[in-house]
Amino acid sequence: MSDAPPSSRPTFRPPYPEPGDVVISTKNLVRDLGTAVKTRVLSGIDLSIREREFVALTGASGSGKSTLLYLLGALDKPTDGHVLIDGVDISALDDDDRALLRSHKLGFVFQFHFLLPEFTVLENVMIPMLRRGVAKTSVVEADARRVLETMGLGTLLDRRPTQLSGGQQQRVSIARAVAGAPRIILADEPTGNLDSKNGRIVMDVFEDLVRSRGLTVVMVTHEKAFAARASRCIEMQDGRIIDDRDQRQGLPTS
Repeated sequence: MSDAPPSSRPTFRPPYPEPGDVVISTKNLVRDLGTAVKTRVLSGIDLSIREREFVALTGASGSGKSTLLYLLGALDKPTDGHVLIDGVDISALDDDDRALLRSHKLGFVFQFHFLLPEFTVLENVMIPMLRRGVAKTSVVEADARRVLETMGLGTLLDRRPTQLSGGQQQRVSIARAVAGAPRIILADEPTGNLDSKNGRIVMDVFEDLVRSRGLTVVMVTHEKAFAARASRCIEMQDGRIIDDRDQRQGLPTS
C-alpha cells in the first residue's frame, strides 16, 4: 500500500465476499445514561453481524452509534438486553472474562491513535501482544513486522509516532489492532482526524482486511463517502436503527 495520491480517474474494486456465520448479535439492547435523570441512548436494538462484513454505523451526533459500538466491544455494559460474540453472552461475563474475550477476538481503532510516543512503530504494535503473553518475543516481533509491512509501513519500523504523518499514525494503530489476530475490528470515527487523502488510504486498509483476510469490520463514521464503501450501512436515529442496507458491489474509490 502506498501513500501516493490516488488517480483522478476512479478505479473499481471487486465485490465483497459473501458474509459467513453470525459473529455478533444483540437482543433487545437498551442503554440508559444518568442517575437522577435517565436518558435512553439505545432503545431495543436487535442486530446480527456476520463474518466478512464491513459495516458502517452512521447517523447524527447523539444517535447512539458510538454507544452501540462500545457495547459490541464489551467496553460498556447494557442496561438491558444482550450482546453475543460467537454465541457467548458477554453481558453475563465478569470483568476478567470480558477482558480476555476482548484481547482474543476484538481489535479496536479509535479516532485518536493513542500510540505511545516514547516507543517505535514496531514496539507500539508489539506491546499489546507482549502484555497478553500470547507468544515469545521473537514470534511477536515477526508477526508485528509482517502486519506493518502488509500495510506499507515496513520502512518506518524504527520511527517514533511523532515522525509520522497522521495517516501513517492511524495505519500503525490499525496494525496494532490486527496484529493480535482478532476476528473482529471495531473502529470509532477512524478517519475523523485525517484529510481526505489519508482517509481514503485508511479505508483501503479496512477494505483489504475484509476482502483479503476475511475479517469483520464495524466502523462508526459520519463521512457519507466512506460509509458508501462499506458492504453494509446501518443508519441510526434517536437510539434506533432506521435503515439497514446491503451495499455489496464493486464501488469507485473516489
